[in-house]
Amino acid sequence: MIKARALSGPALLLFLSIMFGFISGFPSAADSADAGSVLILGDSLSAGYGLSDSRQGWVALLQERLRPRNITVVNASIPGDTSAGGVARLPAALAAHHPRIVILELGANDGLRGLPPAALKANLGAMIDEARLAGAEVLLLGMKLPPNYGFRYADAFERVYQELAGEKQVQLLPFFLDGVGGNEHLLQSDGLHPNAEAQPILMKNVLDKLEPLLTSIKRP
Repeated sequence: MIKARALSGPALLLFLSIMFGFISGFPSAADSADAGSVLILGDSLSAGYGLSDSRQGWVALLQERLRPRNITVVNASIPGDTSAGGVARLPAALAAHHPRIVILELGANDGLRGLPPAALKANLGAMIDEARLAGAEVLLLGMKLPPNYGFRYADAFERVYQELAGEKQVQLLPFFLDGVGGNEHLLQSDGLHPNAEAQPILMKNVLDKLEPLLTSIKRP
């Protein structure tokens, strides 16, 4: 059997310096841990509809902005989705990703289809409650409709977001498309979906309202 020989003097110092250097070269668990996730539940406005590259979308731009803070952005957006679809999809998304923050970007398709604002409010309210039950903060992205939908309907639709923000005490971005909606230079040919040039504006709109919630994202 080979006996281990005790190290002393210069040999011991050399051994310790090598071991310390080896260990310190690896990040600690705290340094490498994911600080948390932000789940975005939306429709085509967040799914990057019509963009030639998904990396152009505002969600991808938000991920790049938050990457240095070890925050993961999960995009659970589906073109054409309604608030009812969001209610059906949210539980599985919460269970799969355990987000610290949920961004709700839904309702535009409800409005374009002329669905009752009361149903939109009920669905968004249910999603807010579900997200909070799972321990997540909520950012609600408000929407507005074109004037051709009629003042009464458009006004009732817009008030849904304002009323929910007050009743549920959640962070609200009053108009997600602020600075983009109605500007033909920032819209695709359909006049509805933002183009690539508009995506940084949308990202900034969201980030300005998201920042206060990011204080809740801390390392486990």
